[in-house]
Amino acid sequence: MVRLRVTEIFASIQGEGLGTGRPTTFVRLTGCPLRCRWCDTAYAFEGGRRMSLEEVLAEVEARGLPEVTVTGGEPLAQRGCLPLLEALCDRGYRVGLETSGALDVSAVDPRVVKVMDLKAPGSGEAARNRLENLERLRHPDQLKLVLADRADYEWARTLIRERRPQERCEVLLSPVHGELDPRELAEWMLEDRLPARLQIQLHKLLWGDEPGR
Repeated sequence: MVRLRVTEIFASIQGEGLGTGRPTTFVRLTGCPLRCRWCDTAYAFEGGRRMSLEEVLAEVEARGLPEVTVTGGEPLAQRGCLPLLEALCDRGYRVGLETSGALDVSAVDPRVVKVMDLKAPGSGEAARNRLENLERLRHPDQLKLVLADRADYEWARTLIRERRPQERCEVLLSPVHGELDPRELAEWMLEDRLPARLQIQLHKLLWGDEPGR
């Protein structure tokens, strides 16, 4: 029997990526091997409740929404994540996976939209990036780069120019909330004509750092 440790299941407005603004059910799995300096979901590192796959699916169904995002923590750190993604797809949901890029994504069901949050140097976890995961992204997958300062931006610019992920998926640049002015990031992107999208976290504009939002 597939069992998962779950921090929370909740309905909210998707605040990031190409699905921004859509009502979405979020399944937040517990645990993460990374410790990013600006992590805003540290409450998901430990604890949670043990649930069977069937219990998770029942709670998702009860929310009554066609969009489902599996997030964390780092959801792929749990073996039960892959069968959960497959089961959600089998039930007809439009499924997204928010993952750090530190774990292999090759076994993720191809029906799942992968949103890979590769770690910039300012996070303190850039050494954990599996850059080979970039080759496994395909439209409509998305690469998210969260940036704290100019040095992080220059790292992202080099990655985009040298590895050209924009040819395989959408590239999203997001400022660390409260550290990098979104306007400043926008001006850098315009100056360099960078082939990426600026992203601001809609859910934080609506609800701040309130858990379960």
